[in-house]
Amino acid sequence: MGKAFNLRVGLPILFLANTASAAGNQMIADGERVIGQIFDKVEPVVESGAHGFFQLLDNQPIAFILLALALGTYIGKFTVKSISLGSTAGTLLVGVILSMIAQSAYDITYSIPGVLSSFMLLLFMYALGLKVGPQFFSGLRKGGLAFVVIGLVVWSLNWIICFFGAKLVGLAPGYATGLISGSYTITAILGVGQGALSSGAYVPPAGMSIEEVGANMAAAYAISYVLSSIGIILLIRYLPRIFGRNARAEAKLAEADFSGGATHPVPGAPSALDMAFSPYDLRAFVVTHKSFVGRNIAQLTADFPEAPILRVVRDDAIIELTDDLTILEGDIVTLRANVHDLILNEGELIGPESDNLLARNVPIEVADVHVGSHAISGKTFEELESQGTGGVEPQALFRAGNELPIGPKTDVRFGDVLRLTGPDSALKLAAKKLGGNVILPTMKSEVLYLAIAMLIGYLVGIMTVHISGIPFALGTSAGCILAGVGVSYFRSRNPEFGGPVHEGARSFLQDFGLNAFVAVLSANVGPKVISALGGDTIMWLALIGVVGALVPPFIAFWVGIKIFGLNAIIADGATTGARNSTPGLNAIIEESGSSVAAVPYPVSYALTTVLALIGGYFSMVLTT
Repeated sequence: MGKAFNLRVGLPILFLANTASAAGNQMIADGERVIGQIFDKVEPVVESGAHGFFQLLDNQPIAFILLALALGTYIGKFTVKSISLGSTAGTLLVGVILSMIAQSAYDITYSIPGVLSSFMLLLFMYALGLKVGPQFFSGLRKGGLAFVVIGLVVWSLNWIICFFGAKLVGLAPGYATGLISGSYTITAILGVGQGALSSGAYVPPAGMSIEEVGANMAAAYAISYVLSSIGIILLIRYLPRIFGRNARAEAKLAEADFSGGATHPVPGAPSALDMAFSPYDLRAFVVTHKSFVGRNIAQLTADFPEAPILRVVRDDAIIELTDDLTILEGDIVTLRANVHDLILNEGELIGPESDNLLARNVPIEVADVHVGSHAISGKTFEELESQGTGGVEPQALFRAGNELPIGPKTDVRFGDVLRLTGPDSALKLAAKKLGGNVILPTMKSEVLYLAIAMLIGYLVGIMTVHISGIPFALGTSAGCILAGVGVSYFRSRNPEFGGPVHEGARSFLQDFGLNAFVAVLSANVGPKVISALGGDTIMWLALIGVVGALVPPFIAFWVGIKIFGLNAIIADGATTGARNSTPGLNAIIEESGSSVAAVPYPVSYALTTVLALIGGYFSMVLTT
């Protein structure tokens, strides 16, 4: 009976198992067919292998930029005997190597639209202008003549080395102009040289076409550009060290000199709203003394203006502060005043100190307030404090962008900017009395002002004046850095003007903008280097280009520190401006840990940009 039962049960189970297995196999087969139909429609991005990898970078330029940025930044961190490439030179080197391998091994020519690199460069220049704006005009007053002379030294020596060097070794027409353009890293010189050809100002010798001269210019430009770009970054980075100067120590001296003795960043400047050391502190006391019990906030504020009550805690709850709030025995009151006074006096006047978290958790912030009340104008700090500070402490006072010392007799005037610390509610109340608004730290970037200012700077930069057929323009880079300078300058007088800008956001624009520009540039230059290879001509192009790129700034730096007595970082900033090397400027900023090198940069940059275009034109016209 048991066996029969097992047989009857077992057969259906076996049948069901076989059926399920068949159904499962059918489902798998159907699934594979559906998946196959889906992926039959998906074409591979590129072929496999190294060729496919470089083809991918050609099809997806963003991938090339990000790869060059990642590898270049990583390589730039390596240090050999305290010398490193830095992120900018590393990115340039990686990009050029990738583009050269693609061209030589797989006949792939990378070409990334220049508008991307141009925009990234302009972002860098604007962000840098925001950083150094308040110091820019001080720099002009302190070293304007020296900056001009440094610019003249770099430009004239570069022109002499490249023009007469090419002539001395017998290079064909076009090479000299290309060498000047590449060693100076100013692509516009090629356009000026081409303009001299197309206008007939220069006629090629018999047997040579205009196209051949243009090809010579491009080849010389490509070779000298790559070598001089990497070389100038390293030279500018280590010039102070070569002359026995400590870059970081020199930068601190320069910052102190250009600040005019100020100890706080001007309004709108990076770190302006960072919390600094203050002798003021928060303390909480349990009210037990009869002199406090039964009195209201207005009475206590009048009697103790130097130590206002910021918070009252009663029965583990915060009580809303009003002038008629009466203090009861057992209340916990929070005060903010000079620590010395609080330690010595308040405990005796009020009662024992309390560690109650609710009473002590009063956030303190830093804010700039633009004085807009004529009723306040002319009053001294002593007079303002006598009216009750509400727990607000003055940290700095700025007038017309300059910091003034704070003392009891210092007066506050209409248009001044006061930097205050205190609780948010107290800051807003103080701002209302001063006739202004509270400017607090922010994590936002002011895109509206950025876009308008960069647009104005860009339009000013492209304005061109033709003199004797030579086009002259300030340049979009110079236009945008001056736009940043202008915004930060006006913000130092009125912090509500487009600010504040968070330093992290500004720093990101500066670093990412330049390195992305260099990554795009390296992709487009690499193929030109390949086309210029061959024969002994490349040896002369490399030698003359490097000498023309590095010797003039070396001598100009010496002139700056020895003849004019400039601070090494200021001389370095003027030198890299004279060489039109924005990556070089970033290198000395990284090395010195300060942006003060950018103060003289726009002066020598603007001067030599004009002179280089003139020189490029005549290098073509005078070629024989």
